[in-house]
Amino acid sequence: MSTKEFKLPDPGEGLTEAEIVTWNVKVGDTVKVNDIVVEIETAKSLVELPVPFAGTVTALLVSEGDTVEVGTPIIAVDTAGGAGTGAPTSVQDAGAQRAVEPGMEGSPAPKMEKAAAEEEAIEEGKIGGTTSTGRTAVLVGYGVKQTEAVRRPRKGAPSVASAAAPAPVAPAPVAPAVQQPTPRAEEPVAAPAARVGGGRALAKPPVRKLAKDLGIDLGVVAGSGDGGIITRADVQAHADGTSTGASIDQGAAAVQPTAAYQAPVFTRGERETRIPIKGVRKMTAQAMVGSAFTAPHVTEWVTIDATATMELVERLKKDREFKDVKVTPLLVLAKAMAVAIRRHPEINATWDEAAQEIVVKHYVNLGIAAATPRGLIVPNIKDADQMSMLQLAEAIGALTATAREGRTQPADMSGGTITITNVGVFGVDTGTPIINPGESAIMAFGAIRRQPWVVTAADGTETIEPRWVTQLALSFDHRLVDGELGSKFIADVGAILADPARGLVWG
Repeated sequence: MSTKEFKLPDPGEGLTEAEIVTWNVKVGDTVKVNDIVVEIETAKSLVELPVPFAGTVTALLVSEGDTVEVGTPIIAVDTAGGAGTGAPTSVQDAGAQRAVEPGMEGSPAPKMEKAAAEEEAIEEGKIGGTTSTGRTAVLVGYGVKQTEAVRRPRKGAPSVASAAAPAPVAPAPVAPAVQQPTPRAEEPVAAPAARVGGGRALAKPPVRKLAKDLGIDLGVVAGSGDGGIITRADVQAHADGTSTGASIDQGAAAVQPTAAYQAPVFTRGERETRIPIKGVRKMTAQAMVGSAFTAPHVTEWVTIDATATMELVERLKKDREFKDVKVTPLLVLAKAMAVAIRRHPEINATWDEAAQEIVVKHYVNLGIAAATPRGLIVPNIKDADQMSMLQLAEAIGALTATAREGRTQPADMSGGTITITNVGVFGVDTGTPIINPGESAIMAFGAIRRQPWVVTAADGTETIEPRWVTQLALSFDHRLVDGELGSKFIADVGAILADPARGLVWG
């Protein structure tokens, strides 16, 4: 037996640890080079991790939910037999094997064929491949090109022990980070059902978060999804006391329902719930503290009659060119900011403390703050100032869809120059946003409501009419943006929302 251990690679971006979210393989599975074996969560994104060699999985060295440091062995693979007869057992062998022509073993292929074979075996963006900058890709999504590998279907509950030494069956442990309520004397509490090998319950990250928020141990929740996966509905039903219940038998590949199982009874109204600070929430907390106490913040507000913007949105929704994209007032604001930055380029800058310089960016990487099940993230649209309205709509749609799925890659969250936070979607009028680190300004976009507004006609007469009204709030770094620059910028953005035709004149 020739066993190799795959260590957690360096994800870059200054990150030193990651959480194991979902194993896609179990002990005994056969894997090939670049097969996706595990999904990890760094402080910035969810990342699918491919294995760099082929063989048979002998052990999963860490459990789902564990936070491990870079360089920690996470999976052991027996590479003696590879993934089959003649299959490459490592990234390096994948290209070398293709260099030998069929039927001519031992005869080297021409250099051009070998180069082509290696390029085909290890594509750019896959583990072992190189990017256009010469960097070797270590994680899926960190290269220039995204891998097209398809996630393997689940084959049962994952095990974290070697097949030679199965773990004893024991009650699922209660997460120490969540304080469980003390049951009343007259209310019996059923013991948690045991899981195979002590493995964790099968549930996606958003479901795990919901369970933590509700103070529920997933080890006692019956899963109704494929392969026994616990869904949001299962967790909610358990919290409401309406779960039908299920037992988890030793050796069972899926959760099977049984009438004999009694759902545990918890005392409602527990006084505290403890949630571990890690992943995106930990990174966000550190970044916001650093920004708030490093950059002197100034916030200005402006109230706008956005009726013309709402009329433009309705017209674009009926336009054939925009039929495949989502058109919202956020799109108009994004375009307005790009136009206003062209008039006031100093707003699109950063403060270089080490060099004692203000760096003005001649490109706009527009960040859109997005609330996701994993926490707040700020992916950005590269070169947003060079895009048409249609291109911008497509980019915003792709950005938000990827963020909601939790698939935003670190490269999409780095290099931002200015940010929008759309608090209006929550019915909030405005706020005082904290600047995204490394940027100089952030715009809060409030809810658009029908309100009475004084309308001045061309002849100077004034009437009070119901109009679509919104508020903008601009927070900026007062070290490099003074009051005049900040005021002119937010005034220009507001003027375009009040009269989108100004964008044609200024753009």
